[in-house]
Order: sequence, then C-alpha cells, then structure tokens
Amino acid sequence: MNAAYQRRPPADWPGAEFGEQRDVGGVRWYYQRRGAGVGRVLFLHGTGASSHSWHRVAEHLAQSREVLIPDLPGQGFSEVRDPSQITLEGMAKALRALLEELGFAPDTIVGHSAGAAIACCLCLRGAVNPRHLVSMNGALLPFGRAAAPVMSSAAQFLASSRMLPYIVAAHSLTRYPIERMLRSTGSMLDPQMARCYRTLLGSPGHVSGTLRMMANWDLNQLERNLHRLEPELWLLVGTGDEVVAPQQAYELHERLPDSKLFEFPDLGHLAHEERPDLVSGVLDDLKERD
Repeated sequence: MNAAYQRRPPADWPGAEFGEQRDVGGVRWYYQRRGAGVGRVLFLHGTGASSHSWHRVAEHLAQSREVLIPDLPGQGFSEVRDPSQITLEGMAKALRALLEELGFAPDTIVGHSAGAAIACCLCLRGAVNPRHLVSMNGALLPFGRAAAPVMSSAAQFLASSRMLPYIVAAHSLTRYPIERMLRSTGSMLDPQMARCYRTLLGSPGHVSGTLRMMANWDLNQLERNLHRLEPELWLLVGTGDEVVAPQQAYELHERLPDSKLFEFPDLGHLAHEERPDLVSGVLDDLKERD
C-alpha cells in the first residue's frame, strides 16, 4: 500500500484482509475486492457508512461471484483532493474511473440508500451496463420535496464549518450518542457493526466528507430520468425504515411497473446489516434468474 495514504482501517476492520488502496480519478480509494466465479457484483454503501456495511452480504456472495466494495469518496477510508467532487455526478464520475482502472464491469449493482442513487446515475450516464440494479432502502426521490432547498442550505452551512467535524468526532468517543443515532434508523445492530460506526464517526475526515455529501446532494434530475433506466430494478425495502420512508419504494414501484418489490417486515434502514442472510437470499434468487 502507498505510504501516502493517511486514512486506513484498523487491523480488525471487517474484510480488512481484502482491502486495497489506489489513487484514481482524483480520489485516494479504499476498496475491498474478493471472491471468484460467474458474475461480478458492485456494492455501494449509503451516506455516513463504508465498505463494512456490505461486508456480511458480500461474504456470502463471494462464494460464487466476484465482488467489489469501495468506500465512497470522502467517506470511510477514501480521500478526495477536491471536496467539490462530493456530489452525485462527481461520485459517479469518480467511480467510473475506478471501475475502468480495475477492469471491473459489474453484472449487478447493489446500492444502499444514497448508494442506490449513485448506482442509478452510473447506469444513466452509460458508465456501466449491468443486468440488475438492486436498491436497498434507496434514497432515489428528493427528501421532503418542498423543504429540500432549506435542508440543503442548512447542510451547506454545516459542511462549511472547519471545527464541526472535530466536535462530532470527539462526541463519538462515548458510545451512547452512536447507539441513539443507530436506533433512530429503525435498525438494531450487533456490537461489531455499532463499533464500526463509532470508528467512522471518530474520524473528522469521514464526518467532513459525509456533511459535504449531504450539502451537495440533489436528486431532482435523477428523479426525472429514472424511467430511462435499462437494468432490471429490484426495490428492497425494510418496512421499519425511519430514515428513507418505505413509501418511496412503493411510489417508485408504481411509477416503474417493470421493477420488482421485496419487503423485509420490521427491519429498518440498515436491514442488510441487521439480517444479511435475508438480503443475501434475495440476491441469490436474482442470480438464479440469469
């Protein structure tokens, strides 16, 4: 690994033995690549998370497929030189550069929350041509519609603060704020997953990248173009999600009648971390359809 990289996962990080770092497209990427077999799967995590979020699902799929799980630019252990890259279009462009560098052409893309929006953007830009696009509690529609500009302005103000990431990181040193935050997603996570979020939120760089992503997020153009998606869209939804309203998935299913809808009763926003076995089962069914 290049000695210039500053943000690195601890030795006991989930999947650390598969971790690699590479400088591509203005991003100092951290990613995990593992598995072999027929088919390639790209996993994209959501806002404020990292590759750890998909670790257990990827662990299962890697028994028969090759999987790639990058940390998004500015989050986890991936660093950016230019913070202006941390937009929907900017991340899609950077991911395209990484995929081309690695020669990784996914047959399936699985995105959680904002990661699902990036997956859609990759497909609409023609950067990839997967057969399937899987959205796990996908944030594909603008939040609060009318309130979105106000929320974006507030996020931009917070992201402009140099001290806030350090304050948040210091606050995360005690586990109780992290536990409250995770419970507010509607999910109940085990200690290992909770510990990963505590590590991430203890990094000012990760906090800064997350705030900038929230500040620069604009889904209006994506919403207008979702009908142009060519891959088969699978909408996975935890009915207990308290971050992205399940109604989003139901609305999209009505608007895109060729999509497939799968419900996970009582699971929250981090359903794939709560019950990776159930999500893996759906992805196994998807492979059998190929």
